[in-house]
Amino acid sequence: MQRLTSLEELRAWRAQQQGQVALVPTMGNLHEGHLKLVDMARQRADKVVVSIFVNPLQFGQNEDLDNYPRTLDADCRALAERGVSAVFAPTVQDMYPRGLAEQTTIEVPGISTILCGASRPGHFRGVATIVAKLFNMVQPDLAIFGEKDFQQLQVIRLMVQDLSLPVDILGLPTQRATDGLALSSRNGYLSDTERQQAPLLYQQLKTCAERISAGEDAQQVLNQAVTHITAAGFKLDYLELRRHADLQPAQATDKHLVLLVAAYLGSTRLIDNLSFKRS
Repeated sequence: MQRLTSLEELRAWRAQQQGQVALVPTMGNLHEGHLKLVDMARQRADKVVVSIFVNPLQFGQNEDLDNYPRTLDADCRALAERGVSAVFAPTVQDMYPRGLAEQTTIEVPGISTILCGASRPGHFRGVATIVAKLFNMVQPDLAIFGEKDFQQLQVIRLMVQDLSLPVDILGLPTQRATDGLALSSRNGYLSDTERQQAPLLYQQLKTCAERISAGEDAQQVLNQAVTHITAAGFKLDYLELRRHADLQPAQATDKHLVLLVAAYLGSTRLIDNLSFKRS
């Protein structure tokens, strides 16, 4: 496995590759969910590149940029064991040579300002910009993203469609611990007590999906779930039922749906989602 740190090194490596190349963009501090993305990429492509870059452009004020875990050596060891061809680990200066304030950005309208976008203004601008830059740098044939960040995945799909980028976007179903908690680098911030409480979010998503699928009033079901979640000590950001295709508010006639939730447990912001079909 090659470890690349500059655009020049990356482009020299890319020029030598034949066959399909897959990209798995990450911010490092890898867990099994990330490695499952790598496994999927290896099944779909001849060569796999994993980018590791903690992107300051997608962090807002008072978010955890400085404290975000950086474990590059351990990440590289895990990726080498998984058969990755190359790791691209640039610096902030490499990615934003003119500085963040002067960086050209990409805005995906509409979808970027709802749900997590409403709570984290500018977040998806940072995501779209860094993903577009990585696509231009790596020139992958396909890229793999986790469905845990469902809104992010939809933002990227729309960006690729709108900008006619020649990259196939594939989503991997959310990887979970045995108790149902979605795997996330931020789970490491949870205390032991909070870690025991955290699976409640997914439990409530499953309960809501079952009841809504069975024909119960969706708003009443959601209101009851909000009560359970807040009573358990979570500070709820949102719990929403949306159309699967475009994340617009679900109407009574919509069949393909997704439940999305974001909540703080202590100082840790957790997100999750569950797609389902209404009868």
